Amino acid sequence: MNRQKSSGLLQQLIFVGPSTIFFLIIIVVPFLLGLYYSFTDWNGVSGDVTWVGFDNFKQIITNDPDFGKAFWFTVRFTVIGIIVTNVLGFFLAYFLTKPLKSRNVLRTIFFMPNVIGGLLLGFIWQFIFVKGFSALGSATGWHFFNLPWLGDETTAFWGIVIVFVWQTAGYLMVIYISSINNIPKDILEAAEIDGASKLQILKSVIVPLVMPAVTVCLFLAISWSFKMFDLNLSLTKGGPFRSTESVALNIYNEAFQNNRYGLGTAKAIIFFVVVAIITSLQVKITKSKEVES
Repeated sequence: MNRQKSSGLLQQLIFVGPSTIFFLIIIVVPFLLGLYYSFTDWNGVSGDVTWVGFDNFKQIITNDPDFGKAFWFTVRFTVIGIIVTNVLGFFLAYFLTKPLKSRNVLRTIFFMPNVIGGLLLGFIWQFIFVKGFSALGSATGWHFFNLPWLGDETTAFWGIVIVFVWQTAGYLMVIYISSINNIPKDILEAAEIDGASKLQILKSVIVPLVMPAVTVCLFLAISWSFKMFDLNLSLTKGGPFRSTESVALNIYNEAFQNNRYGLGTAKAIIFFVVVAIITSLQVKITKSKEVES
């Protein structure tokens, strides 16, 4: 019996031990250090680290309108981003599970933007918004293409949303395709025999049965939207006049541009707590709506 326990412990150490060590080094230790630095006044470079307690958090809450503005932008972006991305991803999956000859090609095309890095994708779309749309506007005379896409607060916001949805919808589409394909065919056939229309089947059969995928996709979309940094940096850099600055970009600027690392990590801790609460509530709510197939 002791030999079996020793063998089991050895197997755990061999297979789980290395990943646990790397997890501690890469995730846990930096998080604990960040938590410590959030209570200090440190510029991120010098060896002079001054303990200030909760002063950083008090300053963020009472005397940092830029952080509040960035947080409000991020909330609006997240709400619109998760809705549009999930709706588009689901309907792309719904139509690409039909017997279309070109469905494999279309799946590849819709998924490809997710393969491109966020910074590179942002610079590509920056060229499209500035040069490509301008050329199309001159050729067609359409006002839509002549809008100041990255130069105005409203259009810059929607420009970031467009690029974000274009990049992430294909990934969610793959998850929804897998979930739709796993729905038992006899359930769909029984609904058709009972006289249900396609809309009724979609609403009353398919959507309830893909709720586990909805849970995953909502979680991913919320996480991506809140942490959006690379697209923000490459498209607008938070402009014009910090009107499109996300929380992630605000934290980056605070820590590495303003050299206030302690204040930046305090913002990151607040951000982490808020995102953790929101995602936990989302998972709990959507999990309660899942049904067994």
